[in-house]
Amino acid sequence: MAKLLMVDDDLELGKTLKSYLSNHGITLEICGNGEDAEQLLDGFEYDLIVLDYNLPKITGEEVCRKFRHKGGHTPIIFLTGNCEIDFLEKALDAGADDYMVKPFNVRELYARIKTLMRRRTGAITAHLAIDGLSLDPEKGIVTVGAESIRLRAKESALLEYLMRHKNRVYSSQQLFDAIWPADAEGSAEGVRTWMKLLRHKLAQVGKEDMVKTILRSGYTIETQDKS
Repeated sequence: MAKLLMVDDDLELGKTLKSYLSNHGITLEICGNGEDAEQLLDGFEYDLIVLDYNLPKITGEEVCRKFRHKGGHTPIIFLTGNCEIDFLEKALDAGADDYMVKPFNVRELYARIKTLMRRRTGAITAHLAIDGLSLDPEKGIVTVGAESIRLRAKESALLEYLMRHKNRVYSSQQLFDAIWPADAEGSAEGVRTWMKLLRHKLAQVGKEDMVKTILRSGYTIETQDKS
């Protein structure tokens, strides 16, 4: 049975999520501050971490950065009440794989949890390769030559979709409909945010222009690669 850690001082939210996940065969351990979370993470490897950004004593961002610095690879979903794009980019840059803006639907959080856990434990998926860039969809790792970077779940999903449908143009709304859960809250604006983050990652391996924007149409990967 999968075991998750939730770090949040909102006890009511914790009880609600614990009950919901229990009905789906997932155990949830809850702690209310960053100091306790760091101790728990040092002593046990969880399958996923749900982490509130604004925690007492030590912030969620600090917990996340320290965990990643120590080599922790467990998927992390940030919970935050701030929906400003700059803030969300900062949260993700701390090392999180995804985020949810409060208030949210518990069913959507569960859908995102399942997606991240499938990436962690799923079957081996064939690598995709275009124009010198290779993507491991299971691990979310992009490789160009001797350089590799790890993508967040949504970044990997967007890149995988465009690679599998190369030379086709997709609008933000079409990508949202194809990749986000059917009952997900949000809009095409969120796709544009994730696309910006994806391009920032690709720039680190010299592929910043791989995903092209077609004015008033959407996004595409153009290639002559026949593979």
